[in-house]
Amino acid sequence: MHTLIRKKRRVSDVILTGFIYLSAGLAIALLVGIITYVFYKGIRTINWTFLTSVTSVLKGTVGIAGNIVNTLYLIGLTLLIATPIGVGSAIYLNEYAKPGKLVSAIEFTTETLAGIPSIIFGLFGMVFFGTTLGLKTSILTGAFTLTIMILPLITRNTQEALKTVPDSYRSGALGMGATKWYMIRTVLLPSALPGILTGILLAIGRIVGESAALLFTAGSGRGLPKAGLEGFFRKFTESSGTLTIELYLQMQNGKYETAFGIACVLLIIVLVINLLAKWITKRLEKKYGR
Repeated sequence: MHTLIRKKRRVSDVILTGFIYLSAGLAIALLVGIITYVFYKGIRTINWTFLTSVTSVLKGTVGIAGNIVNTLYLIGLTLLIATPIGVGSAIYLNEYAKPGKLVSAIEFTTETLAGIPSIIFGLFGMVFFGTTLGLKTSILTGAFTLTIMILPLITRNTQEALKTVPDSYRSGALGMGATKWYMIRTVLLPSALPGILTGILLAIGRIVGESAALLFTAGSGRGLPKAGLEGFFRKFTESSGTLTIELYLQMQNGKYETAFGIACVLLIIVLVINLLAKWITKRLEKKYGR
């Protein structure tokens, strides 16, 4: 009887293990299939002119240089606003706030924000930042909208990173006479840095891949910033379409080859971000012995 039960368990283990491997294989096959199909359809479109010129009917050129620059503008400005707020909020929740209704309410709000569809963020950003504050359709409007979208991601990742730091680090630093802020700045944050940077890099991936919210807020302009410091800052107030917006517009106009070319560029950027996140995390974990 005992042997029969053991045999039945072994059979169920084999079936479940096979199902797990099948699921993993299916996920990998889907990823490889999507990447292969997109590259097959779009790699022929990518060349130096495509990457360094701007689409112009008069000049007869098709390029995404302006969209790449617009994407970089949005990434830089959004992270400049969201990172201090997100990391600061996580430090407060994890190190200063006492467990209770306030902390529970803040965490619930953060989780709710993470689950709101991006199109709703776009509508809010267009009405509040674009119309009420008078920023119109611009990089500033898009960056403020994206800040609200990625704040939960940065905050939650930073919180989890801070929770992984052993309490002995805190008590040891405080026991040696360090102030709480000095302990956070010199001991806690360096130890949690791999997790914090992972959250920031994932937020960059979210910014790069966003389209619905930016369609209402950042616009679809393709122009490059004018030369000089004035042109650089003026760009923040202009309509500026990112790579995802341009991809949507090209598909809408039936220019599928160009759309797949942009899709290839986006896939490369996302893959680079993921590889960079893994590399940085491993280096920092090795450095701080985590």
